[in-house]
Amino acid sequence: MGKPTGFIEYQRLTEAQLPVAERLKNYQEFVLHLSDADAKIQGARCMDCGIPFCNSGCPVNNIIPDWNDLVYRQEWRAALEVLHSTNNFPEFTGRICPAPCEAACTLNIGDDPVGIKSIEHAIIDKGWQQGWVTPQPPSHKTGKRVAVIGSGPAGLAAAQQLARAGHDVTVFEKNDRIGGLLRYGIPDFKMEKSHIDRRMAQMQAEGVEFRVNQYVGRDVAAQKILAEFDAVVLSGGAETPRDLPAPGRDLEGVHFAMEFLPQQNKLNAGDKLPQHINAKGKHVVVIGGGDTGSDCVGTSNRHGAASITQFELMPRPPEQENRPLTWPYWPLRMRTSSSHDEGCARDWAVATKEFISGIGKDKGKLKALKVIRLEWKDGKMSEIVGSEFQIKADLALLAMGFLGPSGSVLEAFGVEKDARSNAKAETEESEEGTGTAYATNAPKVFAAGDMRRGQSLVVWAIREGRQCARAVDQFLMGSSTLPR
Repeated sequence: MGKPTGFIEYQRLTEAQLPVAERLKNYQEFVLHLSDADAKIQGARCMDCGIPFCNSGCPVNNIIPDWNDLVYRQEWRAALEVLHSTNNFPEFTGRICPAPCEAACTLNIGDDPVGIKSIEHAIIDKGWQQGWVTPQPPSHKTGKRVAVIGSGPAGLAAAQQLARAGHDVTVFEKNDRIGGLLRYGIPDFKMEKSHIDRRMAQMQAEGVEFRVNQYVGRDVAAQKILAEFDAVVLSGGAETPRDLPAPGRDLEGVHFAMEFLPQQNKLNAGDKLPQHINAKGKHVVVIGGGDTGSDCVGTSNRHGAASITQFELMPRPPEQENRPLTWPYWPLRMRTSSSHDEGCARDWAVATKEFISGIGKDKGKLKALKVIRLEWKDGKMSEIVGSEFQIKADLALLAMGFLGPSGSVLEAFGVEKDARSNAKAETEESEEGTGTAYATNAPKVFAAGDMRRGQSLVVWAIREGRQCARAVDQFLMGSSTLPR
């Protein structure tokens, strides 16, 4: 596998990034993929470990050792074919996936995993550059029509797979552009939207129809969809944000992260907005320590914020996980993103007690936050008496995760919800399931991605979209040759 002694001879090489001062001037991507020579060396590091835990660590079960070996041998086109056999959109995952495959890599036992994500990034970028990524229209048409509601990674993956199986697929998107949270949630500096546009062109050539500004359940009746299509896939996102009902929540300057981030993406796309949230010259506090909070940090830095502080409710994680205890699973450890590197103060085990208004002409505008430190013991938190303090803030961004999908779509189709308000539908892996995989209680209605499993990763969305497509194909045709 690769070079037998490669993991001994070569060190892990991370992708280069543009300097902070340069990348803060715009919203363009700044991570540079590996050169062919560097990718070859990284591929050589993939050891013949016997059991490739990276495969199971990856939600789409990428056949990672195979394309590592092919890159080592510089057989790039074959590597692309192997990569595409399990992942419809490696240009998405190669940029924004946190790489659970690398956590599962056998070499990660020594904290030196193969740079799997960087190799994936290099493969797909070369594929596009060489013109190897082309439409794959079906050899025959089935005459069956499928509606896909939501155009995020789950919906796009399902739509592409179903179109390649010969079905007539129409994707409905409530926003003005295709892409879901890929389009209006992920900042452009992490993933430029040209990657979505390229895939749209490919999918249109494969027969997929895209309809924007179509809010199914509100602007478009669910019954109309059910009457026109033989099957429906619900693949919207988990877009209901977790709120913070503290005193002063209604002050000017307190916003959800998903009010802030999409506006910048629209501006980058050339839209003219009558008004938008701008962090320039402001003291910004981001409440929530996850990826969405990190995206708020990076965007605020590009706006030119006066200061940025990020609070997290949970205690500070360890710099290094207990690897013998956690490997090959995804570990809890301190993670610092490129946005944090660009400038941000971080604090843990902090809870917000109150949003404080200004006085006089600034009455009704956010001017500070009152917060308190927390103590965590046996998984329970308690406030530390006397630890309250205030921090100056003109802009507070709530990035505390998402509670579930929009209820209106599920209600419009009469879909039963689970205990977390997601669409109730089981996968083939469920021991309890006896019906069709990904099928809801509503006849011919399926659910996949965040709408079914809750807030998750882009790679999980792609996996569920692919699996759901196979289930729909089986439902329509009695059997399916689509891969899982």
